[in-house]
Amino acid sequence: MYEQPKGTILSGYRALDLTDEKGAFCIKLLADMGAGVMRVEKPGLERLSNLVNKVDILVETELPGYLESLGLGYNSLKKENPGLIMASITNFGQSGLYRDWKASDLVMQAMGGWLSVTGEPQSPLKLYGNQAYNAASLFAASGILLALRHRHVTGRGQYIDISVMECVAATLDHALVRYFYEDTVAGRQGSRHWNNAFDIFPCKDGYILLSLFQHWETLVAWLESEGLAADLTDAKWRVREVRINGADHITQVLEKWTLAHTVDELVEKGQLMRFPWAKVTSPGAAGK
Repeated sequence: MYEQPKGTILSGYRALDLTDEKGAFCIKLLADMGAGVMRVEKPGLERLSNLVNKVDILVETELPGYLESLGLGYNSLKKENPGLIMASITNFGQSGLYRDWKASDLVMQAMGGWLSVTGEPQSPLKLYGNQAYNAASLFAASGILLALRHRHVTGRGQYIDISVMECVAATLDHALVRYFYEDTVAGRQGSRHWNNAFDIFPCKDGYILLSLFQHWETLVAWLESEGLAADLTDAKWRVREVRINGADHITQVLEKWTLAHTVDELVEKGQLMRFPWAKVTSPGAAGK
């Protein structure tokens, strides 16, 4: 049992935790917002019906239909507690052709579409950690908060069916918008931002994130002062469309320039000149 101090947004609410790694972040979010959390470990599911009357929220990650087969599905539990809010987080949701498929966070990242836009053109790159599961947990926590608001008005709980794959697909950001409105299929382009606004470059002692086109004439003048502007002083590069189409060439020129500097040199001077540049920091050094 984990209790938070009073005064937080969910203080006074209780949640029942029947999750594995797919829902662990959801439970953490609820606890951080003040909910008291009770965790039920297998094989203690027979205690579930006794505990349901004592909680407001139940989060579970069992296989679709498993709790139902034990008589512990939402329709049964809500008879004991009509105000119960229950969230089920599974790989593909409670229904559909894939509901019984086995999967992992990596599989979810692939099938949900993330691997189609992350990594080098010929080499998909998995996002660090269990990001697919974390995304599903965020959706579940948001759904729970909305259901609690609904319960304040109606007095009734709700059942929330969370598909990890669908949550991944829902976070594709520009990829979906460009597909539906521009008929464009987004692809992988390494460290470069999808709209060519930013890219990561090597320096003498590490890596830096640079804006490619912001304050263009100032950037070119800086390179020219060091004799490293190459042909970027040509008038044609002042046209944004030309810069976008020639991003690969611009990247090659900038890389020769960044390799002549340390990260701190460029970040410090760039920030003073109002460039939104930043050092690429490793996880181990992030807190230093």
